[in-house]
Amino acid sequence: MLRFLSRRLLVAIPTMFLVVTLAFFMMRAAPGSPFINERQMTPEVQKVVEAKYGFDRPLYEQYGRYLADVVRGDFGPSLKYRDKSVLDILGENYRVSLWLGLSAILLASIIGVFLGVIAALRQNRSIDYATMAVAILGVCIPTFVTAPLLVLTFGSILGWLPLAGWGWTKVAGIEFPSWKNMILPVTVLALPQIAIISRLVRAGMIEVLRSNYVRTARAKGLPESLIVRKHALRAAILPLVSYLGPACAGLLTGSLVVEQIFNLPGLGKFFVISALQRDYTVVMGMVIFYAALILILNLIADMLYAALDPRVRLS
Repeated sequence: MLRFLSRRLLVAIPTMFLVVTLAFFMMRAAPGSPFINERQMTPEVQKVVEAKYGFDRPLYEQYGRYLADVVRGDFGPSLKYRDKSVLDILGENYRVSLWLGLSAILLASIIGVFLGVIAALRQNRSIDYATMAVAILGVCIPTFVTAPLLVLTFGSILGWLPLAGWGWTKVAGIEFPSWKNMILPVTVLALPQIAIISRLVRAGMIEVLRSNYVRTARAKGLPESLIVRKHALRAAILPLVSYLGPACAGLLTGSLVVEQIFNLPGLGKFFVISALQRDYTVVMGMVIFYAALILILNLIADMLYAALDPRVRLS
Protein backbone atom coordinates (compact mmCIF):
# COMPACT_ATOMS: atom_id res chain seq x y z
CA MET A 1 0.00 0.00 0.00
CA LEU A 2 2.77 2.44 0.91
CA ARG A 3 4.62 1.75 -2.33
CA PHE A 4 1.41 2.31 -4.29
CA LEU A 5 0.73 5.64 -2.59
CA SER A 6 4.35 6.71 -3.14
CA ARG A 7 4.13 5.93 -6.86
CA ARG A 8 0.88 7.82 -7.23
CA LEU A 9 2.37 10.81 -5.43
CA LEU A 10 5.37 10.78 -7.74
CA VAL A 11 2.99 10.81 -10.71
CA ALA A 12 0.74 13.50 -9.18
CA ILE A 13 3.53 16.05 -8.64
CA PRO A 14 4.60 16.38 -12.32
CA THR A 15 0.94 16.22 -13.35
CA MET A 16 0.09 19.21 -11.14
CA PHE A 17 3.19 21.03 -12.39
CA LEU A 18 2.08 20.50 -15.99
CA VAL A 19 -1.48 21.67 -15.21
CA VAL A 20 -0.23 24.85 -13.50
CA THR A 21 2.18 25.60 -16.35
CA LEU A 22 -0.33 25.10 -19.15
CA ALA A 23 -3.08 27.04 -17.35
CA PHE A 24 -0.72 29.94 -16.56
CA PHE A 25 0.53 30.48 -20.11
CA MET A 26 -2.88 29.85 -21.71
CA MET A 27 -4.46 32.50 -19.46
CA ARG A 28 -1.68 34.97 -20.28
CA ALA A 29 -2.07 34.24 -24.01
CA ALA A 30 -5.82 35.04 -23.93
CA PRO A 31 -6.70 38.46 -25.34
CA GLY A 32 -7.82 41.22 -22.99
CA SER A 33 -6.72 42.42 -19.60
CA PRO A 34 -8.23 42.25 -16.10
CA PHE A 35 -7.53 45.97 -15.67
CA ILE A 36 -9.61 47.15 -18.63
CA ASN A 37 -13.25 47.83 -17.77
CA GLU A 38 -15.99 50.34 -18.40
CA ARG A 39 -13.90 53.20 -17.02
CA GLN A 40 -10.85 53.35 -19.22
CA MET A 41 -7.65 53.86 -17.23
CA THR A 42 -5.02 56.33 -18.26
CA PRO A 43 -1.71 54.71 -19.25
CA GLU A 44 -0.07 56.05 -16.09
CA VAL A 45 -2.71 54.57 -13.79
CA GLN A 46 -2.66 51.25 -15.65
CA LYS A 47 1.12 51.02 -15.23
CA VAL A 48 0.78 51.61 -11.49
CA VAL A 49 -1.90 48.88 -11.19
CA GLU A 50 0.14 46.42 -13.25
CA ALA A 51 3.21 47.11 -11.10
CA LYS A 52 1.16 46.45 -7.96
CA TYR A 53 0.31 42.94 -9.13
CA GLY A 54 3.67 42.27 -10.78
CA PHE A 55 2.36 42.34 -14.35
CA ASP A 56 5.15 44.73 -15.38
CA ARG A 57 7.76 42.00 -14.93
CA PRO A 58 8.83 39.55 -17.66
CA LEU A 59 6.49 36.59 -18.15
CA TYR A 60 9.01 34.00 -17.02
CA GLU A 61 9.54 35.94 -13.78
CA GLN A 62 5.78 36.16 -13.18
CA TYR A 63 5.55 32.42 -13.72
CA GLY A 64 8.37 31.68 -11.29
CA ARG A 65 6.86 33.89 -8.58
CA TYR A 66 3.42 32.36 -9.05
CA LEU A 67 4.80 28.82 -8.92
CA ALA A 68 6.64 29.60 -5.69
CA ASP A 69 3.47 31.06 -4.15
CA VAL A 70 1.41 28.00 -5.14
CA VAL A 71 3.93 25.67 -3.49
CA ARG A 72 3.42 27.68 -0.28
CA GLY A 73 -0.37 27.39 -0.63
CA ASP A 74 -0.89 31.03 -1.68
CA PHE A 75 -2.98 31.43 -4.84
CA GLY A 76 -2.77 35.21 -4.72
CA PRO A 77 -5.39 37.96 -4.58
CA SER A 78 -8.34 38.29 -6.91
CA LEU A 79 -7.80 40.90 -9.60
CA LYS A 80 -11.48 41.85 -9.73
CA TYR A 81 -12.90 41.24 -6.25
CA ARG A 82 -11.12 43.77 -4.08
CA ASP A 83 -9.84 42.75 -0.65
CA LYS A 84 -10.46 39.08 -1.44
CA SER A 85 -7.95 36.33 -2.09
CA VAL A 86 -8.53 33.31 -4.30
CA LEU A 87 -8.73 31.11 -1.20
CA ASP A 88 -11.42 33.42 0.22
CA ILE A 89 -13.52 33.00 -2.92
CA LEU A 90 -13.07 29.22 -2.90
CA GLY A 91 -13.95 29.07 0.79
CA GLU A 92 -17.09 31.18 0.39
CA ASN A 93 -18.55 29.30 -2.57
CA TYR A 94 -17.48 25.68 -2.33
CA ARG A 95 -20.41 24.70 -0.06
CA VAL A 96 -23.04 25.19 -2.76
CA SER A 97 -21.11 23.11 -5.30
CA LEU A 98 -20.34 20.52 -2.63
CA TRP A 99 -24.00 20.04 -1.71
CA LEU A 100 -25.06 19.93 -5.36
CA GLY A 101 -22.32 17.52 -6.39
CA LEU A 102 -22.69 15.10 -3.48
CA SER A 103 -26.48 15.04 -3.79
CA ALA A 104 -26.36 14.51 -7.55
CA ILE A 105 -23.75 11.73 -7.49
CA LEU A 106 -25.54 9.95 -4.62
CA LEU A 107 -28.90 10.12 -6.41
CA ALA A 108 -27.34 9.05 -9.72
CA SER A 109 -25.49 6.12 -8.14
CA ILE A 110 -28.56 4.73 -6.37
CA ILE A 111 -30.92 5.03 -9.33
CA GLY A 112 -28.30 4.15 -11.95
CA VAL A 113 -27.17 0.95 -10.20
CA PHE A 114 -30.78 -0.12 -9.65
CA LEU A 115 -31.74 0.45 -13.30
CA GLY A 116 -28.57 -1.22 -14.56
CA VAL A 117 -29.14 -4.34 -12.47
CA ILE A 118 -32.80 -4.60 -13.49
CA ALA A 119 -31.90 -4.17 -17.17
CA ALA A 120 -29.18 -6.84 -16.95
CA LEU A 121 -31.45 -9.33 -15.20
CA ARG A 122 -34.16 -8.74 -17.82
CA GLN A 123 -31.84 -8.60 -20.81
CA ASN A 124 -33.51 -8.25 -24.24
CA ARG A 125 -36.93 -7.77 -22.66
CA SER A 126 -39.18 -4.75 -22.67
CA ILE A 127 -37.87 -3.34 -19.36
CA ASP A 128 -34.29 -3.64 -20.68
CA TYR A 129 -35.15 -1.79 -23.89
CA ALA A 130 -37.07 0.90 -22.01
CA THR A 131 -34.25 1.44 -19.50
CA MET A 132 -31.58 1.73 -22.18
CA ALA A 133 -33.76 4.03 -24.29
CA VAL A 134 -34.09 6.38 -21.30
CA ALA A 135 -30.34 6.09 -20.71
CA ILE A 136 -29.55 7.04 -24.30
CA LEU A 137 -31.87 10.05 -24.05
CA GLY A 138 -30.16 11.07 -20.81
CA VAL A 139 -26.75 10.98 -22.47
CA CYS A 140 -27.83 12.71 -25.68
CA ILE A 141 -29.88 15.58 -24.22
CA PRO A 142 -27.49 18.22 -22.77
CA THR A 143 -28.07 19.96 -19.46
CA PHE A 144 -28.65 23.34 -21.11
CA VAL A 145 -31.76 21.79 -22.71
CA THR A 146 -32.95 19.80 -19.70
CA ALA A 147 -32.61 22.66 -17.22
CA PRO A 148 -34.85 25.21 -19.04
CA LEU A 149 -37.46 22.51 -19.71
CA LEU A 150 -37.65 21.56 -16.02
CA VAL A 151 -37.72 25.22 -14.99
CA LEU A 152 -40.53 25.93 -17.46
CA THR A 153 -42.57 22.91 -16.37
CA PHE A 154 -42.15 22.80 -12.59
CA GLY A 155 -41.32 26.44 -11.96
CA SER A 156 -43.27 28.59 -14.40
CA ILE A 157 -46.26 26.47 -15.42
CA LEU A 158 -46.94 24.36 -12.30
CA GLY A 159 -45.32 26.72 -9.79
CA TRP A 160 -44.21 23.87 -7.54
CA LEU A 161 -40.54 24.82 -7.23
CA PRO A 162 -38.52 28.07 -7.23
CA LEU A 163 -37.09 29.09 -10.59
CA ALA A 164 -33.62 29.99 -9.32
CA GLY A 165 -31.62 31.09 -6.30
CA TRP A 166 -30.25 29.39 -3.22
CA GLY A 167 -31.27 29.42 0.41
CA TRP A 168 -30.02 28.06 3.72
CA THR A 169 -32.01 26.79 6.68
CA LYS A 170 -30.70 26.13 10.18
CA VAL A 171 -31.46 22.85 11.91
CA ALA A 172 -30.05 22.45 15.43
CA GLY A 173 -27.63 25.26 14.71
CA ILE A 174 -26.32 23.64 11.51
CA GLU A 175 -26.94 25.21 8.10
CA PHE A 176 -28.52 23.03 5.44
CA PRO A 177 -29.57 24.09 1.93
CA SER A 178 -33.25 24.61 1.23
CA TRP A 179 -34.52 21.37 -0.31
CA LYS A 180 -36.84 23.21 -2.70
CA ASN A 181 -33.92 25.09 -4.23
CA MET A 182 -31.96 21.85 -4.62
CA ILE A 183 -34.50 19.68 -6.43
CA LEU A 184 -34.21 21.11 -9.95
CA PRO A 185 -30.42 21.65 -10.16
CA VAL A 186 -29.67 18.28 -8.53
CA THR A 187 -32.06 16.55 -10.94
CA VAL A 188 -30.46 18.24 -13.94
CA LEU A 189 -26.98 17.23 -12.78
CA ALA A 190 -28.00 13.67 -11.92
CA LEU A 191 -29.88 12.76 -15.12
CA PRO A 192 -26.83 12.34 -17.41
CA GLN A 193 -24.97 10.48 -14.66
CA ILE A 194 -27.93 8.12 -14.13
CA ALA A 195 -27.84 7.29 -17.83
CA ILE A 196 -24.08 6.61 -17.87
CA ILE A 197 -24.05 4.65 -14.60
CA SER A 198 -26.99 2.46 -15.61
CA ARG A 199 -25.26 1.54 -18.89
CA LEU A 200 -21.98 0.76 -17.12
CA VAL A 201 -23.66 -1.41 -14.50
CA ARG A 202 -25.79 -3.21 -17.09
CA ALA A 203 -22.75 -4.09 -19.19
CA GLY A 204 -20.82 -5.23 -16.13
CA MET A 205 -23.69 -7.32 -14.78
CA ILE A 206 -24.28 -9.07 -18.11
CA GLU A 207 -20.62 -10.04 -18.32
CA VAL A 208 -20.43 -11.23 -14.71
CA LEU A 209 -23.69 -13.22 -14.87
CA ARG A 210 -22.16 -15.27 -17.70
CA SER A 211 -18.96 -16.02 -15.79
CA ASN A 212 -18.02 -19.46 -14.55
CA TYR A 213 -18.17 -18.71 -10.83
CA VAL A 214 -21.75 -17.42 -11.13
CA ARG A 215 -22.72 -20.60 -12.99
CA THR A 216 -21.10 -22.60 -10.19
CA ALA A 217 -23.05 -20.66 -7.56
CA ARG A 218 -26.29 -21.40 -9.41
CA ALA A 219 -25.36 -25.05 -9.73
CA LYS A 220 -24.94 -25.21 -5.95
CA GLY A 221 -28.53 -24.03 -5.57
CA LEU A 222 -27.89 -20.57 -4.14
CA PRO A 223 -30.86 -18.16 -4.37
CA GLU A 224 -30.69 -15.77 -7.34
CA SER A 225 -31.00 -12.72 -5.09
CA LEU A 226 -27.97 -13.86 -3.06
CA ILE A 227 -25.96 -14.50 -6.22
CA VAL A 228 -26.73 -11.02 -7.51
CA ARG A 229 -25.97 -9.25 -4.23
CA LYS A 230 -22.96 -11.18 -2.98
CA HIS A 231 -21.25 -12.34 -6.15
CA ALA A 232 -22.31 -10.53 -9.31
CA LEU A 233 -22.88 -6.95 -8.14
CA ARG A 234 -19.50 -6.62 -6.42
CA ALA A 235 -17.65 -7.44 -9.62
CA ALA A 236 -20.08 -5.60 -11.90
CA ILE A 237 -19.57 -2.21 -10.25
CA LEU A 238 -15.78 -2.21 -10.79
CA PRO A 239 -16.05 -0.12 -14.01
CA LEU A 240 -18.38 2.22 -12.11
CA VAL A 241 -15.76 2.77 -9.39
CA SER A 242 -13.22 3.84 -12.00
CA TYR A 243 -15.73 6.20 -13.59
CA LEU A 244 -16.89 7.83 -10.35
CA GLY A 245 -13.49 9.41 -9.63
CA PRO A 246 -13.48 12.07 -12.37
CA ALA A 247 -17.30 12.21 -12.37
CA CYS A 248 -17.37 13.20 -8.68
CA ALA A 249 -14.68 15.81 -9.27
CA GLY A 250 -16.69 17.36 -12.08
CA LEU A 251 -19.88 17.52 -10.03
CA LEU A 252 -18.23 18.68 -6.80
CA THR A 253 -16.51 21.62 -8.49
CA GLY A 254 -19.82 22.76 -9.90
CA SER A 255 -21.55 22.56 -13.22
CA LEU A 256 -20.91 25.70 -15.27
CA VAL A 257 -24.22 25.52 -17.11
CA VAL A 258 -26.45 24.52 -14.19
CA GLU A 259 -25.11 27.15 -11.79
CA GLN A 260 -25.51 29.84 -14.45
CA ILE A 261 -29.09 28.84 -15.33
CA PHE A 262 -30.24 28.55 -11.71
CA ASN A 263 -28.18 31.56 -10.54
CA LEU A 264 -26.37 29.57 -7.85
CA PRO A 265 -23.34 31.07 -6.06
CA GLY A 266 -21.09 28.06 -6.64
CA LEU A 267 -17.62 27.50 -8.01
CA GLY A 268 -18.82 26.90 -11.56
CA LYS A 269 -20.53 30.27 -11.81
CA PHE A 270 -17.50 32.11 -10.42
CA PHE A 271 -15.25 30.23 -12.82
CA VAL A 272 -17.24 31.50 -15.81
CA ILE A 273 -17.45 35.07 -14.49
CA SER A 274 -13.74 35.15 -13.65
CA ALA A 275 -12.78 33.81 -17.08
CA LEU A 276 -14.87 36.46 -18.81
CA GLN A 277 -13.37 39.17 -16.62
CA ARG A 278 -9.81 37.87 -17.17
CA ASP A 279 -9.39 37.38 -13.43
CA TYR A 280 -6.28 35.26 -13.94
CA THR A 281 -5.62 34.31 -10.34
CA VAL A 282 -9.18 33.09 -9.64
CA VAL A 283 -9.28 31.00 -12.82
CA MET A 284 -5.86 29.55 -12.05
CA GLY A 285 -6.86 28.74 -8.47
CA MET A 286 -10.01 26.92 -9.60
CA VAL A 287 -8.11 24.96 -12.26
CA ILE A 288 -5.55 23.84 -9.66
CA PHE A 289 -8.33 22.96 -7.20
CA TYR A 290 -10.14 20.92 -9.85
CA ALA A 291 -6.96 19.08 -10.93
CA ALA A 292 -6.04 18.26 -7.32
CA LEU A 293 -9.56 16.97 -6.67
CA ILE A 294 -9.38 14.69 -9.71
CA LEU A 295 -6.05 13.23 -8.58
CA ILE A 296 -7.32 12.64 -5.02
CA LEU A 297 -10.61 11.06 -6.12
CA ASN A 298 -8.86 8.84 -8.67
CA LEU A 299 -6.54 7.65 -5.91
CA ILE A 300 -9.56 6.83 -3.71
CA ALA A 301 -11.19 5.04 -6.67
CA ASP A 302 -8.09 2.89 -7.18
CA MET A 303 -8.06 1.94 -3.51
CA LEU A 304 -11.76 1.03 -3.62
CA TYR A 305 -11.13 -0.97 -6.78
CA ALA A 306 -8.51 -3.03 -4.95
CA ALA A 307 -10.82 -3.50 -1.97
CA LEU A 308 -13.59 -4.84 -4.22
CA ASP A 309 -11.35 -7.00 -6.40
CA PRO A 310 -8.84 -9.14 -4.48
CA ARG A 311 -6.98 -9.89 -7.73
CA VAL A 312 -5.70 -6.32 -7.80
CA ARG A 313 -2.56 -5.79 -5.74
CA LEU A 314 -1.48 -2.36 -4.52
CA SER A 315 2.23 -3.18 -4.44
